[in-house]
Amino acid sequence: MGVMKIYLESLGCCRNQIDSEVMLGRLASAGHQICNDPSKAEVIVVNTCGFIASASAEAVDTILEMAQYKKEGSCQRLVVTGCLPERFRDDTIAEALPEVDAFLGIGACDDIVRAVEDDSPHTSSGNGTSRNSSQNDSPHTSSKSDSSRTFSADDSSRVSSSSPLILLPDPCARAFQGYPLPRTLTLDYSAYVKISEGCSHHCTYCIIPKLRGKQRSRPIKDITAEISCLIQQGVKEITLVGENTTDYGFDLVKPDSNIQYLRHTSVIPSVKSVNLATLLEEVSYSASRTFSGVQSQLRQQEKVNILDKNKLHDPSELIWLRLLYTHPSSLTIEVIEKICALENFCTYFDVPVQHASSKILKLMGRNYDLDLLYRLFESIREKAPDAALRTTLITGFPGETEADFKTMLKFVEDIKFDHLGVFAYSDSEDLPSHRLKNHVPEKIGEERLDIIMAAQSRISENINRKYMDKSLKVLVEENPDEGIYLGRTRFQAPEVDGITFIYGSGLEIGTFVDVKITETHEYDLAGEHSSYDPSVESSLIEPRKPTHL
Repeated sequence: MGVMKIYLESLGCCRNQIDSEVMLGRLASAGHQICNDPSKAEVIVVNTCGFIASASAEAVDTILEMAQYKKEGSCQRLVVTGCLPERFRDDTIAEALPEVDAFLGIGACDDIVRAVEDDSPHTSSGNGTSRNSSQNDSPHTSSKSDSSRTFSADDSSRVSSSSPLILLPDPCARAFQGYPLPRTLTLDYSAYVKISEGCSHHCTYCIIPKLRGKQRSRPIKDITAEISCLIQQGVKEITLVGENTTDYGFDLVKPDSNIQYLRHTSVIPSVKSVNLATLLEEVSYSASRTFSGVQSQLRQQEKVNILDKNKLHDPSELIWLRLLYTHPSSLTIEVIEKICALENFCTYFDVPVQHASSKILKLMGRNYDLDLLYRLFESIREKAPDAALRTTLITGFPGETEADFKTMLKFVEDIKFDHLGVFAYSDSEDLPSHRLKNHVPEKIGEERLDIIMAAQSRISENINRKYMDKSLKVLVEENPDEGIYLGRTRFQAPEVDGITFIYGSGLEIGTFVDVKITETHEYDLAGEHSSYDPSVESSLIEPRKPTHL
């Protein structure tokens, strides 16, 4: 098969985005042409999310939308990858979606070139060659999208004769990528980097361990090599991610009773054998060293004059590092202090707590209680008073009473998070939480979500007022209209937090600029760059409504 035009639609979280970028990189390296218009693509790839019911429904609807290009566009082959085929591993996904030519699970992302190029017929077998699934792997659940496509664990009928390519290897068997590795970035100035895969926790509401396998920490040398490569390409912001980033290294050391004790009861001591702090230090050093090398090379070539000599060794000016998805039970004081001490790390703590009622946390399978949460955030505030705090919560979890909800609401009002996202509980038959008693009506869960967000709106608005008239460093991301730009500060993470509107002109996307804040809103800020000309007409884009994420 010759060179083909390929379009990829990436759904879901930033971990999925990384997988999508790696797949695009492999396809481009194989000689194929990446295009941004699905109507012109000869092959369409949909990298799906299946974390909750609404994500599965969105994935199915997107697949069906892309399938229309087989009739109306140039599409000859439709490939579905990621969480949806992984969650619904039995062959009935092929029956429910006959439009699809290949299904790749999470562990098969590296086979994307094969899936795109292989147009030979595949017979249903179950022998692990073209497919690797079994009835025991099936979730024994059903999920229906708006398009009325249903997946079922009932495999009384199978796809026979000519059937799609189905690759569903064990996700734990997938090797971490080495470097250099082809990767087509979504943005040329900001990138996510995985430090681990999978999760060894067993939260009752979460399907992730079943989809991505147990916790596997990526070698430090591979992480720093990727970061160096990204900085050499011009990336200015690097965000470290994983299912639980503060569990990094737990699988690299022998089980230790003291570590287990710390994870379950305390955030105060540090544990030398748990090496996330070491990783952060290595990442910081590697980023600083690589940036200095790039800077020196550019100066020698006399192509770009980035900094004056006084700022030559201050990488915090032009490199931002950020850690997301920490776990309350494994976020140690050592890690907190390390983030505060390393200049190129944003003092930003993303700690998804999910709930605050000790009773509900136990039902969720979270190995901490309300007391630990208060002590954790008190410790962070003590070490870093100006740090930005972010969390996520779930309302309407089975067994949640009005008293449990009020405990969570009070916790939110006490801690005063800079950023907060909320989900209403999403039930599914393949989740342990499905078997819990006293399920909360969906309407009540949504009402409680709205109450939490209303409280957070007031909190966020009050917090943002402290930035009025201050000068902040902002990463420029978009130029939607003449005289106005969109960007983010160090305390605004990509995609999930508020943004900063910038009044100015001639600004370059992907660069850092100083902005004097002149307006504050519930979730967003606005300010003037030195290039701002009041005579140029520009209207402030309406502050965005929260997405609950």
